[in-house]
Amino acid sequence: MTKQELVQNVEKRLRTIYGEDFKEEFLTSFTELMDKWSRHSWESAAPVSEENVYLITYGDSIYEEGKPTLASLHTFLNEKMKGSVTDVHLLPMFPYTSDDGFSVVDYRQVDEKLGDWTNIEELSRDYRLMFDFVANHISKSSEWFQGYLNGEARYQEYFVPRDPSFDTSAVVRPRTSPLYHEYEGRDGVKTAWTTFSEDQVDLNFRHFPVLEETTDILLEYASKGGTSIRLDAIGFIWKESGTTSIHLPQAHEIIKLWREVMDFFKPNTQIITETNVPHKENISYFGDGTDEANMVYQFSLPPLVLFSLTTHNGEKLTEWAKTIDTVSDTATYFNFLASHDGIGMRPTEGILTEDDKQLLVNKVKENGGRVSYKANSDGSQSVYELNINYSAALVNQGKDTTEELEVKKMLAAHSILLSFVGVPAVYYHSLLGSHNDEAGVEASGINRRINREKLELGSIFEELETDSRRKGIFEGLQEMISIRQKESAFSPYAGQEVLELGGNVFGLKRFNVETGESIMFVVNLDAKHVEVNLPHSGVDLVSGKQVSEVVELRPYEFMWVKQ
Repeated sequence: MTKQELVQNVEKRLRTIYGEDFKEEFLTSFTELMDKWSRHSWESAAPVSEENVYLITYGDSIYEEGKPTLASLHTFLNEKMKGSVTDVHLLPMFPYTSDDGFSVVDYRQVDEKLGDWTNIEELSRDYRLMFDFVANHISKSSEWFQGYLNGEARYQEYFVPRDPSFDTSAVVRPRTSPLYHEYEGRDGVKTAWTTFSEDQVDLNFRHFPVLEETTDILLEYASKGGTSIRLDAIGFIWKESGTTSIHLPQAHEIIKLWREVMDFFKPNTQIITETNVPHKENISYFGDGTDEANMVYQFSLPPLVLFSLTTHNGEKLTEWAKTIDTVSDTATYFNFLASHDGIGMRPTEGILTEDDKQLLVNKVKENGGRVSYKANSDGSQSVYELNINYSAALVNQGKDTTEELEVKKMLAAHSILLSFVGVPAVYYHSLLGSHNDEAGVEASGINRRINREKLELGSIFEELETDSRRKGIFEGLQEMISIRQKESAFSPYAGQEVLELGGNVFGLKRFNVETGESIMFVVNLDAKHVEVNLPHSGVDLVSGKQVSEVVELRPYEFMWVKQ
């Protein structure tokens, strides 16, 4: 794409976004922004392949007393994860006031507890980095919002005040808190739209300077080592009276604009959308497969894997998996089982019944977890997410009675993650075989803290040697990743076929047309031995043994069979 073509595309996008409100000065100003970044020395990011595995972590998940936590994380990665993890997703690493980082005070500064941009630069020399861009909202303590409250002209349209003529009756909410909050301003009370909380104030993308400034921030992240940018809660960025104010066409168009800008300046940078919603809504962010998100979070995978290993039945996972296929040669799925948030339940709508969901709710409570709810437009509440450590969520009381079974079940869950079409991302507490942090929940009153415990570097080094559960999960996952990274059939863009091998197993065939390689994956979802008839014989990459077309799988055993 030439610079002239970029400008032409930008104009088209801006006209679509702003409609009758479009002004020629928007294009002039945006072109000046492009000119500014054209003077930067850019290098393309490397394409994503079967070798890429993301680690999801906070910048202070691993710490040492008296040291910037990013340096401690870097030490841990180099000593324990070199060669396994290629990409590090740093959850919001900026100064913040609440929600463990998702109420950003300043998008352009690194939280001093974590370190500074020098630490980020050092980390980026050894690992590809994924930055979190909380573009929908900002902290009420930010310069932007304080400027709004103090009457500064620049910020008066940066936010969305209550408007009696604006119909909010259909607005979709992920929270039960009020949609608008009141704040004491210099000249009296001011109001603002707050999708998530009183401390997280939504930005007004209808105001062109907001789009211009956030685009500048996006490019700054790419210039400072970001090879993936996660767009947090991006579906909420455009508000329209009388609508749901989620997934509106203008939101999609803004992402497409950012994709074009990023493709021009730093090709292969991954734009990753985070929209914790039902599957069909979620995958709409692929656009036509080439013009919007490079990756979309695979939100249905975590609850469906949990359900399958809870019921020892993969039929619903199998039926859903049949709807998943390759997207394009530049777009794929961001697959995960656990993250800093809970296990989202909205993505199971139309897949799991209410009884199925209640089964998981009951199990999570039995296993020491919590349940969070969302407000519905009719005033009722429904389950939004399950808050629990993923390995704790997997345990069936009375059946998974040994540590060995718990470890095998965790590895079985991740065998599905590592086999599924897309790019795998492993949460640090899953990698490290952690337990529920119930003390963190009790101390904070925040359900999500159950899976956000901070770990001291020396202690985690020791426990990875002495704690058999941690060690078993950690070393097991590393071995699995090592096998996966060598197989082109696991390319994020390689094909996928679902195999129906029986209710208590789940199977896939992954195949790479370009290399001619294929791998058959099968996992036992049951706590007992299962006999499976495979489509063909081959070598099991996990054990290195030749297997016939009839195999017996031990409890939670999986195979990657290559012809």
